[in-house]
Parts: sequence; C-alpha cells; structure tokens
Amino acid sequence: MKIDKNTLIGFILMAAVFFGFMFYEGKVQKERAAQMQKEQAIEAIAQQKSDSIKNIEEEKKAVKEMEQKTDSANSLFAAHQANEGTTVIENELLILTIQNRGGQLARAELKDPTYKNQQGGPVVLFDAGDSEMQFNFDGKDTNIETGELYFAPKDAKKNAVTMSMPVADGSIDISYELLPNSYILNMNVKASGLDGFFSTKTKTFDVVWNENMRQQEKGFEFENRYSTITYRTTENDTEELSSVGANEEETDFDGERLEWVAFKTQFFSQILIADKDFKPELFSQTQYKKEQSNGYLKTYKSQVTTEFDPSGKQPTQLKMYIGPNKFATLRENEKLCNSNSDLDLQSIVYLGWPLIKYINRFFMLYLFDFMTGWGINMGIVLLILTLVIKFAIFPLNRKSYLSSARMRVLKPKIEEISKKYPNKEDAMQRQQETMKLYSEYGVSPMGGCLPMLIQMPIWIALFNFIPNAIELRGQSFLWADDLSTYDDVINWGTHIWGIGDHLSLFCVLWCLSTVANTWIMMRQQRDTMSPDQAQQMKMMQWMQYLMPVVFFFSFNDYSSGLNYYYFVSGLISILMMWFLRKTTDDQKLLEQLERRYKERKANNSGVQKTSSMMGRLQAMAEKQQEMARKQQEELNKRRKP
Repeated sequence: MKIDKNTLIGFILMAAVFFGFMFYEGKVQKERAAQMQKEQAIEAIAQQKSDSIKNIEEEKKAVKEMEQKTDSANSLFAAHQANEGTTVIENELLILTIQNRGGQLARAELKDPTYKNQQGGPVVLFDAGDSEMQFNFDGKDTNIETGELYFAPKDAKKNAVTMSMPVADGSIDISYELLPNSYILNMNVKASGLDGFFSTKTKTFDVVWNENMRQQEKGFEFENRYSTITYRTTENDTEELSSVGANEEETDFDGERLEWVAFKTQFFSQILIADKDFKPELFSQTQYKKEQSNGYLKTYKSQVTTEFDPSGKQPTQLKMYIGPNKFATLRENEKLCNSNSDLDLQSIVYLGWPLIKYINRFFMLYLFDFMTGWGINMGIVLLILTLVIKFAIFPLNRKSYLSSARMRVLKPKIEEISKKYPNKEDAMQRQQETMKLYSEYGVSPMGGCLPMLIQMPIWIALFNFIPNAIELRGQSFLWADDLSTYDDVINWGTHIWGIGDHLSLFCVLWCLSTVANTWIMMRQQRDTMSPDQAQQMKMMQWMQYLMPVVFFFSFNDYSSGLNYYYFVSGLISILMMWFLRKTTDDQKLLEQLERRYKERKANNSGVQKTSSMMGRLQAMAEKQQEMARKQQEELNKRRKP
C-alpha cells in the first residue's frame, strides 16, 4: 500500500500528540506522587511530635509516680541509715561474709585444708560482686526489693547473725546460722510488725539468685563440661540444664515444684533448699569462651517463688549447702536438713545413666571409699582399683579368648569348606556349612562378644565416676600434679584447634596401649577368619586403628586420672592376653573339640545339643539358602521360552 504525503504527516502528528500526552501525564503523576510523599512526611512528623509529646507526658507522669514511690519508700525506710559494712560468721569448715547491702552473702571461703585453689590458698567459691541473692516482696502500695536496700546486723555470734531492715513500723529480718562442723547454713526470712504493709493475698515472695561462677580448676573446658544449674523436683527427679552447647540457655517450667536448686561447678556447689518447696520461674546460664572468661566459667541466673507469712508468725525457712561435691559429705550434711522428703543431695554428683549410676553408686563408690581410707597415694588407689576390676572380669575375658581359640584351631576345616565352595554364588552354601561345622563341634562365633558387652557398662561407669571424684583433686602422681585435670607435660601456651595448648602424656600412653590392644585383637581375629571374612573385615580393622587417634583428640584435656586408669587397664589387658596365649595349648584344645564331635555323633544328638544361639544361626542360614534356591528356580522358569 502506497502512503501519500498527507497521510504520513497525519500519522506523525497523531504520534506526537500521543507521546506528548504520555509525557505530560507521567510528569503529572510524578508531581502528584511527590506531593503525596510530602504530605505523608508532614503527617508522619506531626504524628511523631504528637507521640513525643505523649511520651514526654507519660515520662513525666512515670517520673512523678516514681518520685512518689521513692518518697513513700524513703518514708518507710527513714529509720534506716545506709552502711556498707560486713559481718563474718564461721564454723569449723566455712567462713561466710554477709554484707549490709541486701543483707546477703558476699563471700564464701572453705576452711578445710584438703581443698585448695590453684595457687595453694583456700578455695573461695564467690567474693564481692560475684553473687547476688535478692528477695522481692509485694506490698499494698510499695514493693520491697532487698538487693539495693541496707540491713543492719544484730544478735551477732561467731556462727550466726540476724540482718534486719526497718520498714515503716516493722522490719524484714534475715537470720543466718552455720551449723557446727557442717556445710549447712540455716536461713530464716521473717516479717515483723508489717501486718498492714502486705495485702491479704500476699502468700509468697521471689528469690532472685544470680552468680558469676569462678573457675576453680586448671582445665577450663573440662570444668565447664561438669558445671551447670541442677535442681530436684518434688517428684524425686534430679535434672539439670545442658552443660555444653549454646553460649546461652534458658529454661521455663510448667507446674513443677522443686526441693532445691544448685549452682554447681565440677567439684563445688551452692544448693538452696526450700522448707516447703519452690515454684521455679526461670533458670538461665551464659557460657563463656576461655579467652573471654576473665576467671569465670558461666553466669547462672535463677528466680524461684517460695511461701511467705506476712504476719510474721511463721518465718520462711531456707537452707544452703555451700561446699564440695563429695558423695559422702553431701549424704552426711543432708541429715542435718531435717527434711520430711528425700532431698538426695548426693545426686548432684553425676554418676551416669540409670544403669551406670547404680554400678557407681552401689559398687564403685564403696570400693573407692574403702581404698582411699588406707591413706595411700591416689595413683596407687587407681592402680589397685584397676587390678580389682580386671581380675573380677578375668573369667569373662578367658571365656572370650577360649571362644576365639576354638575357632582358631578349627580354621583349617573352615578353609576346606571355602575351597569346596569357591564361587560367590556359593556363599550361602558356604555359610551354612560353616555354621553346621561350628554346631557339630559346639563352638559359637558369638561366644566372644557377650563377655565384651558385659564389660562395657564398667568402662562407661569409670568414665563417669573418675572425673567427678573430688578425692583426686590436687593429688599428684608421677609427672601429673593433679589427677583431676590434664597432665600438661608439654605446654606451648597457644591454642591449636583440636588439641588445645598442651600434650597429656597419660593420654598418649593410653592411645598407644589401645593401638597395641587393637593389633593383638586383629591378629587373634585373623587367625579365626576365612579369607573371605578377612577381606570383608579390612575396613572395620582400619576403623579400629583410627579410634585411638579419635580418643587422643577427645581425651587430651580430660582428667589425667581417667587417662591413667585407661592406660593401666589397657596394659593389664595386654598382659592377660599374653598369659592366656601362653597357657593355651591349641593341640589339646583341638583334641577336646574332636572328642566332643565324636560324642555328639555317637549319641546321634547333632545340633540339638548345641547352644540355642548356634541353632538359631544355623536355622537362619538354612532358611536363607532355601529362599535363595526357590528364587533361583523361579528365575529359571521365567527364562524358559
């Protein structure tokens, strides 16, 4: 189609009008948007000013209310003058400093020379600024928070004092009394002459207890692992916050009631015990990294509610255990609490899972306490403990070894079966023949496993027992200056990922003894295996050789006492295996098996006289072979044209 000049001009004019209109409309829209933004901004500023005025008015109102409350509080506490003094009470085991501010404990020092800090001085669990325990009371018009208020001491004795804070025409009194020759502190909280101050609905008060937990031991990471908030419910369950993992952890409760709550480190604890139980509100702990710790492990925070009689007729009775995490000591001090329920303060000493805990609580503890009573070096005690355990389980080790030895002397017959069925498709038949042979000779391939499984709970029990045995704390042996922490024979002072800043010689020796034991075990297994089995076990063998390396990186900062025990245990195992190998005559053992085989044949007893385990293994092998045969027959049928 031909377009003339006039038509072309018309199209150009129409396009110009269209694009001109679009440009104009876009400009108008921008101006409208800008105007709207400006209006919104002005409106927002106006709203902010209005909010600011409201906030200022609210702040003025809040300040005025605070001033009124302060004036009211000042009038309530007018009879009292601030005094930053302290009072010291003590008994044969503890020295406690109580400060006027808050009427609370400011310092706790252990007098028992058995327990020393890293510099050789007395153990101080907390000092000024480390710990704070505040009592919060709800009044009709004014609340009382004791943390920043000042008390005055009265009726002071060597082992007791009452901290009194005047309130209006009465007072809040906190009485402290250290029981003789114990770690128990009695605490009574009482309101005197304050009947009109509290509401008739006031039946409780809050205990807010916070503390920065001091590092007491050389091994920061290891001590941190065993330090946590622990508590016991009225349902007789002792629970704790996770001691490892996140830097901060917070736990809320739903309807639980508590007998006590403890701020625990590896070897020392402060346990707050309720006379009429606690209602927990909040527990939390903050964990520090070593380079940021400044001498502290964690910060614990807790808030609980307990019963309170505002009339003052019945004081609120609390108790605190402030001392070592020693099982026998906790048990004896619990008797002084005169509680109607089983407080089980000893449960703060972690002894493992239920089965492991019972092994430690009813066997290891008594054996260990008996031997420590001899007054000998703790390294010798651990050596004797190892010998006792090893000789106690020697019959199991002997049974395990003999089971392997019987398989070893039957190895030539197993090899004959392997030659008879050399192909892979004959694996099922080869396995069945092998099981039949073991059954006829009365040998069980599983005979060596059960004794080893029985020993595992003992191994785990000692893993939990030794790191928590305070008796090892500060006790030296050979090159280790403290069996409760790592023996840093070599210390280069710079942290290296995976290994730390030191090398523990007992850990190295244990890993070497584990390698030696692994080599002996592998050699023993190799003598009992067919070529196919040996090939299949290669990966497992390499993994077992790798385990000592894993142990080294995991246990390098562990208790040298634990590494020493495992090293001695491994060394004794090597000697026992050598003894069993020397005292076992393979020829005589084979002759015994041959006589047993002939007797079974003569009596026509066969498999029926064998162990149920072997019978089940053989039955399983036969069933598998029958299933394989049927599958092959079905496959052959399908292949036929």
